[in-house]
Amino acid sequence: MVTIKIDDRKLRVPEGNTILQAAEDAGIPIPHLCYLKELNEIAACRMCMVEVEDTERLVPACNTQVVDGMVIRTNSPRVRQARKTNLRLILSQHDSNCTVCVRSGNCELQKLSHDLNIHYQPYQVQPERSRVDLDVPVVREASKCIKCMRCVQVCDKIQGMKIWDVAGTGGRTTVDVSYNRSLKYTDCTFCGQCVTHCPTGALTVRDDTNKVLRALADPDVTTVVQVAPAVRVAWAESFGLDPKTGSVGRMVAALKRVGFDYVFDTNFAADLTIMEEGSEFLERFTHRGKYRWPMFTSCCPGWVRFLKSQYPEYTDCLSTAKSPQQMFGAVAKSYFAAQKGLDPHKVFVVSIMPCSAKKAESELPTMNDACGDPDVDVVLTTREMDRLFRSDCIVPADLGEEKFDSPLGSGTGAAVIFGATGGVMDAALRSAYFLVTGTNPDADAFSAVRGGKPWREATFTIPGAGEVRVAVVSGLANVRALMDAVDAGSVDYDFVEVMACPGGCAGGGGQPIHCNEELAASRGALLWKMDAKSKIRYSHENPDIQALYRTYLKAPLGEKSHHLLHTDHAAWKTPNAK
Repeated sequence: MVTIKIDDRKLRVPEGNTILQAAEDAGIPIPHLCYLKELNEIAACRMCMVEVEDTERLVPACNTQVVDGMVIRTNSPRVRQARKTNLRLILSQHDSNCTVCVRSGNCELQKLSHDLNIHYQPYQVQPERSRVDLDVPVVREASKCIKCMRCVQVCDKIQGMKIWDVAGTGGRTTVDVSYNRSLKYTDCTFCGQCVTHCPTGALTVRDDTNKVLRALADPDVTTVVQVAPAVRVAWAESFGLDPKTGSVGRMVAALKRVGFDYVFDTNFAADLTIMEEGSEFLERFTHRGKYRWPMFTSCCPGWVRFLKSQYPEYTDCLSTAKSPQQMFGAVAKSYFAAQKGLDPHKVFVVSIMPCSAKKAESELPTMNDACGDPDVDVVLTTREMDRLFRSDCIVPADLGEEKFDSPLGSGTGAAVIFGATGGVMDAALRSAYFLVTGTNPDADAFSAVRGGKPWREATFTIPGAGEVRVAVVSGLANVRALMDAVDAGSVDYDFVEVMACPGGCAGGGGQPIHCNEELAASRGALLWKMDAKSKIRYSHENPDIQALYRTYLKAPLGEKSHHLLHTDHAAWKTPNAK
């Protein structure tokens, strides 16, 4: 421990701490833009400059370690002037048309400008210009980039993809797609982690709300919306509501107020996915010689894109089951349309997802098995749904609670945990155990796959089947490490759950953005609590799923199930597959 003074406050802090960390621990604010703890501590923005006694120059608080006896002033006249000058220089290269920026009101640069009382700009404003590409889910607007390097570091260190890099020199230095490529021609998985860590609107997820509004306004179209498990624990954050007030029922009420004809729960399709994927795993497990191992889950489109570009030789290890999103669309345009006497070509399916990669998944040429049209017509992120509510002047807190519509609106506890890392594996094992033994395991028997480390392993015994070796991993850098271990033969698994985003869908690239806060774990914990409180905690006990098989699909892995609910992952390619 060392003794220092910050703004005349005497503090004892751990040796090796930075000035910024010491100040934050003491509740002393120091402005910053580029800083991400343990990821981006490069002092690129120069906003965290502080004055240290007996030091001629101002020093960056984010990467300057404390020294015993150090005396620090965080807000001296010299510091204030330097910060204002630095911020004005940043703003001189920034398109400050905040009124039409998607991040207005939730922009770190905008907030800092207000906090530092910046009301005029003495420097000529010359933002960088480039074409905005709307062909992919992740959109870059160069004119709003402040060169903080957060996207570079998150993509490199957390996701291990190296999509973003520094380009140019001198005054032309910028951040762009590495190797001067267009984003759609890269290995980008569209996970959106760069978006959620961008402090401005330089990186966003393509907004597709106008497509939805056009469908809602068309009297000849039946609009159907599904809501993913992870959305329900995050959507209300943008409205400042706690989880109790921002309930699932109020979310459903708000969607009905927007004008959707039917509001359904993706949890229904998650239960359906378990029936198909769990049955597929048992089929492979009991006929081991016919298949390559391990079997990987296929619910996460970012992971599927990653595998196909980085480890394409393992494509046949992917479960052929579609994701819940796509299964729902296929069922909505077949089973549901038939039940209601609707023309499937006039059923417009909208997905509300915590994920930006889901937009790319819905556009794959192989996802059109119900009627030839896309299974899912439009995907909106959680943030887009919230903006849709605001544009319709909906105040969710003022609404009563409403239920999902039937018959695609029921879900189990096993389904809701799809939004948390380990949830798909836990749910699949619950039903796999039943399918083999005819009896349910304890609903918490597979808790070893939940939470904790980003790469977890466990072995379970299923009577009649034997030992099942499983792994759960999230975050693409961790996924790469696991795949390298699998490829080297240093690990041996039967079943592996993979999520591209750290913490799973709860921390997806389409979720509400909170500056310098990582909420995947806390959101995931809420999903596990929902599961624990559920009346039904096993996918195979969902009565609507049972009715679907009894009256329409007949059996998991059957002919109709195979046609509607499964896909050929090898039938499409990524731009730069190895």
